[in-house]
This record gives sequence, C-alpha cells and structure tokens, in this order.
Amino acid sequence: MHGEFISIWPELKTELWDPLAQIETAPDDLFCELFRAVSVAFKTNLSPEDLANILDDPVDARDAFYGLTSDSFASERALVFALEQILEALDDLVAEDLGSTYFVRLGEVIQKFSLRYELRSPCILCPTLPGIFSNLIRELRNHTNTDAHLSSLMDDFESSVRAIRTDSSTNHIKTCIQKQINLLEGLGGKLPTVSGNTLGAICGQANTWPHFQVKDAIKQLYGFACDYPGIRHGGTAANKLRELELRDVMAISILLAGFSPYLTDGLNYENLYGAAHV
Repeated sequence: MHGEFISIWPELKTELWDPLAQIETAPDDLFCELFRAVSVAFKTNLSPEDLANILDDPVDARDAFYGLTSDSFASERALVFALEQILEALDDLVAEDLGSTYFVRLGEVIQKFSLRYELRSPCILCPTLPGIFSNLIRELRNHTNTDAHLSSLMDDFESSVRAIRTDSSTNHIKTCIQKQINLLEGLGGKLPTVSGNTLGAICGQANTWPHFQVKDAIKQLYGFACDYPGIRHGGTAANKLRELELRDVMAISILLAGFSPYLTDGLNYENLYGAAHV
C-alpha cells in the first residue's frame, strides 16, 4: 500500500485533522462533518441510526473519527473519494480558512509521504503515472498470488529483477526479459479464448486488443525476444546490433508490463487508475 492514503491514515491526525481543529474559527461540529464525509468510504456501513447518534454529539463524533483506522475503509479508491468530498463539506461550514487550509495541507501530505497523486483544484486527487504503474505491478502480484503457477512465474520474474542489482551483465538482463515473457505467457494462457502457450500464439488468439497495431506491437517485442541470441532461443546472430544494457531491461520490462492488462481479466482497472466515484 506504499504511496496510498489508506496506509498513512494514522499520520493524518497530526498532519491534517489537528491543524484544522486548531483554527480559531473552526466550529464545534467540525468532526461531525468530517465523520459524515468519510463515512461513505467505510468497509462496514453504519446504520442510519448509529450514524445519526454519532453526528448528534460533537465529542462523540471527534472520538469516533479519531478512532478510525486504515482497516475502517473499504479501499483506497473509496477513501480518496471521501477526501475529495471533505473540501465541499468544509466550505459549507461558516468558518474562514478551513477549506483553504485543508487544501494546502492535503497537498503537503502528498509531498511529504510521496503519495501517488497530484492535487488539483477544486479538490481532485489525480493519480500520477508512476503511481498507476506501481499500482499495476502490485495488483499483478496480488492476482498471481491466487494461482500457484502464476505465483511461481511472478517470483521468478521478481527474483531476476533483483539479481540485476548486484550483476547487471548481459546474461542477467536476458534472464530478466525471458522470465517476464514467461509470466506474460502464464497470464495470457488463462484467457478464455486462448489455447496456445507461446506469447505469439496467445496474442493472436486473445480478443482484448483495441486495434491490430497494439497487438502487433507486443508481437514485435516477442519477436525480438525470440530472435535476439540467448533470450528465448539461439536467435539470429546477424540481427544482433549490440550487447544488452541496463537501459534495455528498463525499457523492455516497462513496455512488456504495460501490455499485461491485455493478457489477463483478473485486474480491476478502475481501482488501478484511482477514484472517480465510490
């Protein structure tokens, strides 16, 4: 959960909520409104009666709000939606500086904890590209953990990436690319329209492509892996232009990872991107 609000929820007390409460014009029912706003993101919904009882007493609302934990929320996506709605709730209160202070401090929280969002006016938390990619890799790991074969392939790929940290030789780079191709073949082989077991055959049988040139792009990368000597096969020595380098493993691994959503139905792509609604 690195880079997400749900993982740093306990830190928000000192970084966000206490500073709001300390504003001189903060109303007594501040935590009533905060609790109401975040209640839409709860993992377990409160009954209307229980919610009303909490909101009727500012002290109870404050205690209940500060008693929330990361596990109280249904998902990162739900929590982000609630955080976006808080500004509107604060603007409805008759108190100066609450909304502006919240917006500024929310931005500071994003910077301090390197969260995977960019804050835009009026209060929209937009996922960043690094955040989306990081989330994709994490969700791929979560998905592969549900299948022993896929989990083994993912382990192999991740181990090959770590191995380059201590040995960035051409052989280790070839191994890394090979292990990632194996993983993509394992993922794609489980698509309902697929019977083949090589990435080229899988791409030809998958019906997930938005355009034939997208399909051809990954098939071209697979062709490289098959033709470059020592990755998948003996390859064609005459077609090799140079030895593989670190830039190759970075570029090719990122490209191949970017194609993984076309090779599995096991990911929730709205959750991968971020919150638009609960």
